Amino acid sequence: MNTLPKQIPIFPLRGVIFFPETNLPLNIFESRYLKMINDTLKNDKYLGMIQSKEIEGEVYKIGCLGKIDEHKKTEDGRILINLKGINRFQVDQEIKNNELYREFSVNYEPFKNDINNDRVLLKNEKLKELIDNSKIFFKKQGILINWSELSKLSVKKQIYNLAMISPISVEEKQKLIEIAQLDEIANTLNEITKFNFYDDLYQNKILQ
Repeated sequence: MNTLPKQIPIFPLRGVIFFPETNLPLNIFESRYLKMINDTLKNDKYLGMIQSKEIEGEVYKIGCLGKIDEHKKTEDGRILINLKGINRFQVDQEIKNNELYREFSVNYEPFKNDINNDRVLLKNEKLKELIDNSKIFFKKQGILINWSELSKLSVKKQIYNLAMISPISVEEKQKLIEIAQLDEIANTLNEITKFNFYDDLYQNKILQ
């Protein structure tokens, strides 16, 4: 963790919640973010993603550090990148710079187990319950997932990927990313999934 940068460029984006152990493809076309990506590629390739608030200029306190592991420049001037999730961070303060994009000093200590903790304290039946409930919820929402491929991932990757792609609100996803322990993320996601699933059933009964 000591090797992670303490000052990073930040891409604030409303409605996008990015987790460790996940991949986030991005299509960069705004001039300020093209400059940010080009500068990042020249340096350590680290970039922070954080959700912006509805109030202009404000961001949430918790985001995720990613590293660009693939990039392609298009003929029309865009840059296509893939960002690999590394570690969540807490924003300390914004750094004044002379760039069009924003930089922040960040702290990884609240999420030190993102990298260091290979042992996941989650019982098999809890993971199975989360997967089973997610299958029902995703199907109700008309979302197709290759569950067989998901099951081949590590427990950490399964939970983080489900948290990222679940059809729940951005507020609920923000709640998940702010939970430090992975087992608590899984338990909370399961409760949110069940609530949304049974809420849908309740609404359908009313409509009938």
